Amino acid sequence: MKAVRLVRWQAEPEVLEVEPPQPAPGGVVVKVEGAGLCHSDLHLMEWPEGTLPWFLPFTLGHETAGTVAALGAGVTAFTEGDRVLVYGPWGCGACPHCARGEENLCQERQVGGCGLGIDGGLAEYVAVPSPRLLVPIGDLDPVQAAPLTDAALTSYHAIKRELPRLVPGSTVVVIGVGGLGHMAVQLLRELTPSRVVAIDPRAGARQLALDAGAAAALDSAGLEPGDVRAESGSGAALVLDFVGSDETLRVAASVVAVGGHVSMVGLAGGKLPTGAGSPLPIEWTAGKPSWGTLPELHEVVALAHAGGLEVEVERLSLDEAVEGYRRLRSGEVVGRAVVVP
Repeated sequence: MKAVRLVRWQAEPEVLEVEPPQPAPGGVVVKVEGAGLCHSDLHLMEWPEGTLPWFLPFTLGHETAGTVAALGAGVTAFTEGDRVLVYGPWGCGACPHCARGEENLCQERQVGGCGLGIDGGLAEYVAVPSPRLLVPIGDLDPVQAAPLTDAALTSYHAIKRELPRLVPGSTVVVIGVGGLGHMAVQLLRELTPSRVVAIDPRAGARQLALDAGAAAALDSAGLEPGDVRAESGSGAALVLDFVGSDETLRVAASVVAVGGHVSMVGLAGGKLPTGAGSPLPIEWTAGKPSWGTLPELHEVVALAHAGGLEVEVERLSLDEAVEGYRRLRSGEVVGRAVVVP
């Protein structure tokens, strides 16, 4: 079968022929029907050898949806033909965090999960070690559903913990309207009364934010804090930074309200300016959410079934995946690029 494999650190992946997986005892093989291309994969490709405790090669793809194709010995929770999502973070299943469904915070995990150190969904088939890592999707389109596992789940995880501060009259600033950002705008629309102000340098992304429910969408080129405050009043109760660069975190620090929160979701490696002369208000908090929990993925799927989420999708073949990553890097993808093997 074809698979998109990371063969060398600090290099692009390659489309290669590999043997299709077989289900291990207690495991499941899923026929992939949709696998999202995520910006975090671009960071992964850039990191030098030794940054992560992972061994090459492995197949990329941590946003995966498909159909159960084969069951390992002892698996009874699913049957062949069931449509499922693959939950991406694969924990030990036994530590206190995993026992609460927080495999994204597993204390014992040395390998990231599906497509992160272990063969993932950018292939015709993917092996999943346990049925606990599968979430049924029923009649949802698997191509539309695949990004729910990260683009929607990570956004939901970041927003859910801040819901008590998102009261009527509050404002949320969303920096970066890519795969995660356009999901965040929809989730804020569905879950909160907050006014949403989106920021992105791309006209297509700003229009996507407005279509998803943002009250305003600002061009980040030449943006001044006063421009954002003109849309947010006394500042943002919550800033969701889906980029995480020095530049975007300076914007976040400049527009967060007194008592507000900055959620640093993006992986661009920037620093929030907190020293002397910082534009931060007299009181604020900041946090770094990591993906989302397994129970939260079930909640995201329920929102999708209720019609509250619609992913803007560009469909690609496996042979187009490497070029898709190049286009993602250059900012040409609006919404989410999803590979359909």
